[in-house]
Amino acid sequence: MLELIIQGSFMMIPLLVLSVLALAVVCDRFVAFRANKLVDVRTLRAKVLAMLRDGQEEEALALCFNTIGPVSAVMAAGLQSYMKHKDIAGRVDSLRAVVQDAMEDYSHQAVLSVNTRLNVLAFVGSSAPLFGMTGTVTGMISSFDAIASAASMDPTLVASGISEALITTAAGLMIAMGAVIPYHYFSTRAESIETEIVESASELLDYITIKHSSLKAK
Repeated sequence: MLELIIQGSFMMIPLLVLSVLALAVVCDRFVAFRANKLVDVRTLRAKVLAMLRDGQEEEALALCFNTIGPVSAVMAAGLQSYMKHKDIAGRVDSLRAVVQDAMEDYSHQAVLSVNTRLNVLAFVGSSAPLFGMTGTVTGMISSFDAIASAASMDPTLVASGISEALITTAAGLMIAMGAVIPYHYFSTRAESIETEIVESASELLDYITIKHSSLKAK
């Protein structure tokens, strides 16, 4: 492996930097998404709504705070706003709007945290092949320079430049694949989490609307 890196010449340096960068992001995002995957969002929503129906608002809020993940954090923001404004809101729609604004504000932060550093993987996936192709060009230039300066045709001189070209091209493509595949996987997981956030917020808002509409009717 070290011999191949040396044969790839100076263009292997940025490729190595990109590979380390991609690996660090993949490990970071894997840990983050793995932790979020351990949370059963549907069960969490059901427990929170059941507690609210039983009048256990503090317990529902504590459950959200004690559960990791962006979904529980957004629901906690909504519950905090609801508990703060439920007694002073004159109309159901105004209460719903206040709670919705609180969850939307926090959901933007949650979505940003979910997508953190995914743009780095996109950058590595798009730039690694370019560095590899640059190495291909420099390798071919070295081959033609060797041919031009040699008194006689020496296959070993040509082979050295071609070897450099092929090594950097292969390295660039492999690094790009190692970044693009995780990028698409994590992007899909991020979209799934965003959907869960929207569904959880919607269910909480529906509960608040139904509850206070029935209280107002009484």
